[in-house]
Amino acid sequence: MKVIIAEDQGMLRGALKLLLDMEEDIEVVAQAENGEEALKLVRELNPDLCLLDIEMPKLTGLDVAERLKEEGHPCRVVILTTFSRTGYFQRALKAGVKGYLLKDSPVDELSAALRTIHQGERVVSTELSLSLWEAVAVNPLTEREQAVLRLVADGLAIHDIASKLYLSRGTVRNYVSEIMQKLGAKNRIEAINIAETNGWLV
Repeated sequence: MKVIIAEDQGMLRGALKLLLDMEEDIEVVAQAENGEEALKLVRELNPDLCLLDIEMPKLTGLDVAERLKEEGHPCRVVILTTFSRTGYFQRALKAGVKGYLLKDSPVDELSAALRTIHQGERVVSTELSLSLWEAVAVNPLTEREQAVLRLVADGLAIHDIASKLYLSRGTVRNYVSEIMQKLGAKNRIEAINIAETNGWLV
């Protein structure tokens, strides 16, 4: 299988290439140091798999995955990450990512996961699955608070939210205050960001 590696840390990128090239059935055909370069290489070389770091310059790994999905590109995307944030994970699933793996996984586990993904299946690191499950389990917001915050995130004003949810304006303001207190947020934008990052905003 032909693979492209996109990782902004040169040493890690080089180490991954060396390790994967030792596998008989895996060929690293190109490397990218940012998301923009990765997207260009995938379009040009049409690899079977693309290994993407999440936080890269110009375009993130998730940005690249979303663009490839929009274009209907057949390359299977694998996220290599140190982050277990549920917001990232949910965004990756929506973008059609086929693998969500830890950067420090042993090379035999990584290569085995790539083979499974190449065959059309999806693989998520066990450690990431557990931490993501735990994060989702401790959502501090009630369903009504999530509904209010979602409408705030959609740009609705207090009076519009009150009308939509059949509540008084004062009740909506109380919900917003309670949400910010629970999330430790200084303002509404910060509350939205915290909730989305942790996957607490439905």
